[in-house]
Amino acid sequence: MINNNDKQYLRRCIELATEALEAGDEPFGSVLVDSKGTVLNEDRNRANTVDATYHPEIAVARWAAKNMTAEERAKAVVYTSGEHCAMCSAAHAWAGLGRIVYISSSKQLGEWMAEMGVESTSPIKALAIQEVAPNVPVEGPITGFDEEVKELQRRAQQQA
Repeated sequence: MINNNDKQYLRRCIELATEALEAGDEPFGSVLVDSKGTVLNEDRNRANTVDATYHPEIAVARWAAKNMTAEERAKAVVYTSGEHCAMCSAAHAWAGLGRIVYISSSKQLGEWMAEMGVESTSPIKALAIQEVAPNVPVEGPITGFDEEVKELQRRAQQQA
């Protein structure tokens, strides 16, 4: 169940995704929160401006692996604008992070791209987080917020 604190973190993910889009990157953003609700790290997609593997989910997982104990990581939550890709799901699991809350699913993204007539250019298959990291607790998509992410994706395609 999504509470008001969750909504606050999800709102920040949308802000980060918007920043990414405005900087010329794909519209994705993630926030890492500890068990007390403190934001520890956040980042946005930089796949176009840094390198193709610079996804915010990996950035926060790397930060967590370097700066948190295993116990702290297991209790942490990663909030993100879009469901982790397979690469990011694996990084999350290897870092030993806890729950993931995502706004829009990979399935939704694929449907939105099809609606817009955009063919996938991803070099990897879209998989649900649970297919890659079956022991990670996952919550999403989040109704209402997902429409905002869809609009960001639409804007990204218009800029492409």
